Amino acid sequence: MGATFVLVHGAWHGGWCWRDVAALLRGRGHAVTTPTLTGLGERAHLLSAAIDLDTHITDIVSHMACEDLRDVVLVGHSYGGNVALGVADRAADRIARLILLDAGFPESGETSMDALDARTRSGRVRRARESSGGLSMPVPPAEDFGITDPVQRAWVQAHLSPHPLRTYLTPLVLSAPRGNGLPACYIACTDPAYRAMQPLLARVRQAGWPIHALATGHDAMVMAPEATADLLEAITLR
Repeated sequence: MGATFVLVHGAWHGGWCWRDVAALLRGRGHAVTTPTLTGLGERAHLLSAAIDLDTHITDIVSHMACEDLRDVVLVGHSYGGNVALGVADRAADRIARLILLDAGFPESGETSMDALDARTRSGRVRRARESSGGLSMPVPPAEDFGITDPVQRAWVQAHLSPHPLRTYLTPLVLSAPRGNGLPACYIACTDPAYRAMQPLLARVRQAGWPIHALATGHDAMVMAPEATADLLEAITLR
């Protein structure tokens, strides 16, 4: 019997980014859903100043409840890791395993911005103000995510959408330690390494989470879907 994966995308992305990984996992007998967070992807028309981190956590909690998903392998990529940690805190009874893929690893009370250096933080806020009056962070170049293949880069660039700024300014509030006692691990993308994620690895080690290396760039699901699917499956079935 296969596993049930819920794959949560990162900032500027949407459920679309998991297309190839989802197809591979389904072909191996697993159930896979790839929900898109409010204000992004095919839900970009819902972008508003009211969207915060709690909105996105509720998106996934509600998705699992409405789809009656249980024993879920919850995977959070990049910013989606912050979302996944919040979901694990609120709906651990539906989750069998938590996997963070090159993701945020905030402590309770921290925001997504807190993980970034001061220059990156100020740059993102400034660009949000200049492009949308502070509503959203404009789309960055796809190569920022480590994508070197021109076809992959063009596909990602065409699908990215502005990301609601308030989600990066909302503290993650946890009632239990990160992971809420669930079996959990971290996947670090190493080739090339995404600079924003590197300072977080020490935190992951200190928390005692196993770390797996994946020799691809930050957008692993696009750049190396087979290797990503292989590792997700291996972690889940071991």
